[in-house]
Amino acid sequence: MRNSFPFVVVNSTCKQADCARGVGMSKETAFRLAKKALEDEILATSIYAKLSKRFVQDPLGSKFHQISKMEGDHVRYWRSFLEKRGHDVTSIRVGKLKLMAYGYMPAILGRGLTLRVMEMSEGDAVDLYSEIMEAHIAQEPEAQMLKGILEDELVHEQEFYKEESRFEGFLTYVKDAVLGMNDGLVEILSVTTGLAGVYGNSLQVALGGFIVAIAGALSMGISTYASARAQRQVHEGILRRIARASRYVAHVFTERVSSHMSKRGYSKEVSKAVAEESVKHHETLSRFIAEEEHGLRREALVNPMMAGSYAGLFNAFGALLPLLPYFFGLTTAAAVLLSVTLAGVTLAATGLLVAILANMRIRTKIVEMILSGLGSAAATYLIGKIASFLLGINSI
Repeated sequence: MRNSFPFVVVNSTCKQADCARGVGMSKETAFRLAKKALEDEILATSIYAKLSKRFVQDPLGSKFHQISKMEGDHVRYWRSFLEKRGHDVTSIRVGKLKLMAYGYMPAILGRGLTLRVMEMSEGDAVDLYSEIMEAHIAQEPEAQMLKGILEDELVHEQEFYKEESRFEGFLTYVKDAVLGMNDGLVEILSVTTGLAGVYGNSLQVALGGFIVAIAGALSMGISTYASARAQRQVHEGILRRIARASRYVAHVFTERVSSHMSKRGYSKEVSKAVAEESVKHHETLSRFIAEEEHGLRREALVNPMMAGSYAGLFNAFGALLPLLPYFFGLTTAAAVLLSVTLAGVTLAATGLLVAILANMRIRTKIVEMILSGLGSAAATYLIGKIASFLLGINSI
């Protein structure tokens, strides 16, 4: 292996500021980043090619096709980069299972959530390439080519963000649906396992759980509706007040706009010019003040009825899953086991959706959701067993 990798190698400890710039990065770490980049680009090329075929009759399909070609160029860059330094890259290839999962993603998650996943992937790529750039592992002209790849990834991320913004309203209601489903699932899983610990009778558990599930779904739907309606009324009042003020006394906002621009780092001259220009356009001014001072956008206001419906219906759906096994006439032990299994799978799916919607690490969120949900069920089962013993209730 030739030692042509152009970076500074010092002892294994370095100051935080230096480490952030890549100084002191080990040779192994630098090569690991390069191999990770190649692996990701190979996967991305295949994924985008597959997605372009799924959206072949859609303008989005051509975008996927173009991005796939660009990712293919990135693959060639990293292969050449590593091979020049004596690395065998033939073993780096696409995982068939992962590729299959991405291929079926639009059918499973829908278009809006698929775009969110792809935006997250591009965001991860931007982070990786930023880390590689800070490590200074490439010489000219490779360094300029590497900058070009980083630019490509930023463009891709922005493309998906623009496409995804068209589904913003839908994604807002998906959040209500996911949270409602998770609440119903964990609540009924805990209730049924607790009742199973007390009574040990599947029918009694099923009836008790069903009553709680109906009450919970109604409560979730009504409370979400009431909360969303109250919040919308407050926000509409703020937006209405700002719109009126900007129309009739726009000049009073001049200093506030200038102050906001200065806080963002713009010069006094630019800030003043923007402020003076904004008061000439009442709608632009009102949007600026609403977003900057209140974090509000009229397009983002939630429909209370939709929010309540999504939350209530999916709460009922989430509650039904762990409850079903108790209606099958199984023994209590078998019903509990099947209920926990169904809940575990659903909690994993819920964790996946929450991670996508919140732009979080998927694996971490799935583990967190499973442990919290099943941990709650285990605790209530134990409480039920203790209650059964103390109250002298015979469990089967």
